[in-house]
Amino acid sequence: MTLKTLWLFLAATTALLADGRTLFRSPSVSRTHIVFVYADDLWIVPRAGGDAIRLTSGQGSESNPVFSPDGSMVAFDGDYDGNRDVFVVPAVGGIPKRLTFHPQPDSVDSWTPDGKRILFHNYGSWVDNKPREYTMDLNGGFPVEVPLPLALAGSYSPDGKSLAYLPYERADDAWKRYRGGRATTIWIANLADSSVVKIPRTDSNDHSPMWIGNQIYFLSDRNGPYTLFAYDTVSRPAPPHFSRDRAT
Repeated sequence: MTLKTLWLFLAATTALLADGRTLFRSPSVSRTHIVFVYADDLWIVPRAGGDAIRLTSGQGSESNPVFSPDGSMVAFDGDYDGNRDVFVVPAVGGIPKRLTFHPQPDSVDSWTPDGKRILFHNYGSWVDNKPREYTMDLNGGFPVEVPLPLALAGSYSPDGKSLAYLPYERADDAWKRYRGGRATTIWIANLADSSVVKIPRTDSNDHSPMWIGNQIYFLSDRNGPYTLFAYDTVSRPAPPHFSRDRAT
């Protein structure tokens, strides 16, 4: 880094802090709190407002926090030794517990509805490094493979019998408004027999499913900028436009 580049960086950082803006990322919400990522650490703050408290402070980076269903635990991705693995920490604070030890990156997706297992995906199971979903017991042990050939970003139905997920990776991360053959769709799998139902779409990029009650909420660029949609798993209509606010 040249002296001129360093000066420009310090000037931009000073201006940003003086303006009061900071970059908070990847929020997860429980009934009482919000956990988020700032400066490669996890922070937690009451939903009613107040001071944020740092939840992790390891010599590495933490990302992708997800509250357990009862809000007592936070699962997250921890990169402490050159590889990303699944960790868990009490929401009230404590020492993070490592749950996975794969040589390839693991990434948290969600929890099982009973809060006893964490759903995550890993890229190292196949020679072509395609993602597969696994669950890991909160107390450790060996991961259990979800019976789907390719899957990531999963979210369980309330009864735990079905899973909304992406059958392959997103292509629009590097190509905005992508409309090619890898435009992502959301599938709903019956875990008893691995049969699937596809959420209706034409050529949009749909991702980030979240199953709440009978509804699967997700982001889609089918109407332009990414916005929030909902799909009713009982009536199974075309997904209505749920929000006009821009989402990222």
